[in-house]
Amino acid sequence: MFNSASSSSSRLGALPKFALGTVAVIVLISLINPVRVVQSGTRGVITTFGKVDPEPLGEGLHFVIPMVNRVHMIDVRLQKNEGKGVAASRDLQQVSVSAALNWRLDPALVAQTYQSIGNEHAVAVRVIEPAAQESTKAIAAQYTAEELVTKRTEVSTKIRDALEQRLKRHGVIVDSLAAVNYDFSAVFDKAIEAKVEAEQKKLTAERDLERIKVEAEQALAKARGEAESLKAKRLEITPELLRLKQLENEADAIKKWDGRLPQYTGAGTPFIQMNSGAGKQ
Repeated sequence: MFNSASSSSSRLGALPKFALGTVAVIVLISLINPVRVVQSGTRGVITTFGKVDPEPLGEGLHFVIPMVNRVHMIDVRLQKNEGKGVAASRDLQQVSVSAALNWRLDPALVAQTYQSIGNEHAVAVRVIEPAAQESTKAIAAQYTAEELVTKRTEVSTKIRDALEQRLKRHGVIVDSLAAVNYDFSAVFDKAIEAKVEAEQKKLTAERDLERIKVEAEQALAKARGEAESLKAKRLEITPELLRLKQLENEADAIKKWDGRLPQYTGAGTPFIQMNSGAGKQ
């Protein structure tokens, strides 16, 4: 019994040693492994005892010197940073600006970027965010609060161009600046609403005035037309025309007469009715 227990205890004691040995072998293999694989969308930055090699590794399989070279994988795919900051407009209105910037690291310059700043996460914190804040404040100060809204596209383009100038020296490529929004104070929002309402009322009044003017011109044109027509009709009525109309009326009366003379009694001499049968005996 005691021998069996002693044997089991020996086996249990040997297991940790075996596990440690396995781990040590794996670590040793990883350290002396000369093969490095650079995944799609990344670049490998080689350091030799801390010194950065200016030529990054492209996608694919590469061989390095174990224990001497170290490969740092840098993501060169499109990145997105969203931020919000406070700026002042040209008319000294405080405005809160929020935007989303799409950017990526220049694959050919990742070694220099890593050497001066770090990986893509360090670039986002140390370079992208401060540059976005400074560029937004500088451009916003060139416009009034109202112009920031009415000229949104122009403002966004200028902010993007300013960011591009600031970031290209760090090996950062600006892809697009999207979703630029502004939030103003409640007092300013009410002032804008009042101005918009006044502009709408003014536009409505101008349209009504134009409509009344057009209707008045149409009525005047109609009156002029009727006056011209009446004048023309008056010019057509001449003495000769009246005499001709009289003759036409008399001719119509003759056509309608049945040949009988009118009969009447009264103080004057009566007409004698002629009987066609009176001369016959």
